Amino acid sequence: MLRSMRVIGLMSGTSADGIDAALVEWPDGEDAQPFRLVAHTESPYQPAFQARIHRLAAGRVPGAEALRELAALDVEIGEHFAAAAARCAEAASLSLAEVDAIGSHGQTVAHHPELRATLQIGDPSVIAERTGCTVVADFRPRDVAAGGEGAPLAPFFHWASMRDANEARLVLNLGGIANVTWLPRGGRGEDVIAFDVGPANSLCDGVVATLTSGAERFDRDGARARGGRVIPALLDELLADPFLARRPPKSTGRERYGIAEAEQLAKRFTDAPDDLVATLVEFTAAAVARAARDFLAGTPQRLLVGGGGAKNPAVMAALARQLPGVRVEPMEAAGVSSAAAEAMAFSLLARNALLGLANHLPQCTGSRGARVLGEIALGSSPRARAAVRLR
Repeated sequence: MLRSMRVIGLMSGTSADGIDAALVEWPDGEDAQPFRLVAHTESPYQPAFQARIHRLAAGRVPGAEALRELAALDVEIGEHFAAAAARCAEAASLSLAEVDAIGSHGQTVAHHPELRATLQIGDPSVIAERTGCTVVADFRPRDVAAGGEGAPLAPFFHWASMRDANEARLVLNLGGIANVTWLPRGGRGEDVIAFDVGPANSLCDGVVATLTSGAERFDRDGARARGGRVIPALLDELLADPFLARRPPKSTGRERYGIAEAEQLAKRFTDAPDDLVATLVEFTAAAVARAARDFLAGTPQRLLVGGGGAKNPAVMAALARQLPGVRVEPMEAAGVSSAAAEAMAFSLLARNALLGLANHLPQCTGSRGARVLGEIALGSSPRARAAVRLR
């Protein structure tokens, strides 16, 4: 019986800018702690490849070509994910044969829980063939089939890794979409509240790319936001978005906050690009503050921030303004890498799936009850096969 499980988590979010890979050692049992992040790597997508993903997700591939492009990207993204897993194992000075499993979130190209449908591509069979590892993927569809939104799933990891007996915490992930996880002081898993708040980097990145004709892919170091001024009328307009007022559980993605919305905003504010970016940053922070006020069962003492937004000083400053009295810090303050957190989450989800343990918080997604999420593509190595121990 193995004393620990080495699992690589793979994550590419709504921004579709690349793949985060995290190799984590987990206990071989029900408890997730203590765990150890062994290695974390980032594998950026080339701009042209990112544009293909955004084009498909935005429904801009002509009908006659759409299925062909969907099938092609499913395989190509699988190849990229397999290569990212190999790089992560190499960074840990391990061979893939020494890895128990891979947990792959895949690349979301459609998310419509109102239709009981969500679609992540990046064929797990390709990943298993290229790496020899057992791969757990397609986590979201089982939650949706059980009546949930299919998201957010990372709160299971947030609760397992960052809860505190003496402090009420709010965990904020700022990827393409902003999502929050409420961890009440000394709370149990069933006390956790989590949901998607609204856009984080998706609109900002889209606006910057549109205004610069692709020369810039994002607002590096928050330079544009820090050089601009908030446009009050636009901020009020953005905050009137009905999604913000919807009670959780709720989730969203590029189908609501994608390239079309970014292009419309860029067209309206061509003469004030930095002011537009500053307003979008303030919108993200204000939406988080409103969500904390309206939907949590208490007041957070600390806000722990992860994802790409944690590296943006303009975003962190806006959060501090919008949440006075709350300590705003990167996830590192709780012992978790803010850059690796989402990939670590899918490492944990895969580990639990292979042990036959529930790996989501049903009250956060709206699911009818706890399930074991994920579908398994069995690997070829002895260690990969031994990792599958469903109970």
